Amino acid sequence: MTKVDQFESVFKAADKAVYEYGCIDVKRVQVVSDLKGQAVAALVDQIRAFLSVIDEDVEWSRLDGDAFDSVRSLLDHVEHEKPDLIVTYRHLHSRAWHWPHSLGEYLDVLTQATDIPIMVLPHPDANYGLPHSVKNTNRVMAITDHLTGDARLVNYAIRFTEPYGTCWLTHIEGRQSFDHFINAISKISEIDTDIACQAVEEQLFKEPRDYIRSCRDVLEAAGLTITIEKLVTMGRRLAEYQRLIEEHKIDLLVLNTMDEDQLAMHGLAYPLAVELRQIPLLML
Repeated sequence: MTKVDQFESVFKAADKAVYEYGCIDVKRVQVVSDLKGQAVAALVDQIRAFLSVIDEDVEWSRLDGDAFDSVRSLLDHVEHEKPDLIVTYRHLHSRAWHWPHSLGEYLDVLTQATDIPIMVLPHPDANYGLPHSVKNTNRVMAITDHLTGDARLVNYAIRFTEPYGTCWLTHIEGRQSFDHFINAISKISEIDTDIACQAVEEQLFKEPRDYIRSCRDVLEAAGLTITIEKLVTMGRRLAEYQRLIEEHKIDLLVLNTMDEDQLAMHGLAYPLAVELRQIPLLML
């Protein structure tokens, strides 16, 4: 390695992303369901109790089951209301919640046709929610495979964590991709595979750990009464997320779903949203 390369590496290593805190403003919340009458009122009451952390000065509206009968009409209603947050559940106007294979056509389109954050609750008839599900938000987890620099994800997770609650900032590197990369390195005789494996893993973990440390420092300086926990690891992502949710009794999972260069849902977001049905998800 030349001195120029060494200098460039040192310079890049010192260039760290720093978290910028910004309070998320939630003023208008729309509850979308396929229910009618008293069932809707009971659902809204449950949601308001669950989201008490944002309930102050919030304008609540509801879109009942007889108010829309197509994806187009649902999108038109949402466009007219322009809420800051949509709260709903999978398989609107469908009995397909019996099978864990999709979100249903309404939600599949809604998550991609609008940039409004959507909170997806366990289906009210499915009875697969965890015992603590939809009770409160004092244990929130933000998940991603690229946490560093994602202030928006962190800020949403913080906004929905109750005072004196805990927010886990989670970065999981995919084991399969890492092994594939190291296997390619092992075929290059000029590179020591063991050293490369250790160095790459340390760097991959160092960046999100440093970023989480900056999140904790900034939030403490801002006087927020929330505990920030760090989870940086490597594994099979879906299985690892499922394990962490159960282990830490997570109340709300926050994840990115939009991808700038494709119409389909971002990366691992779709299988996560389909399979993690036990707790509410905030899909950004």
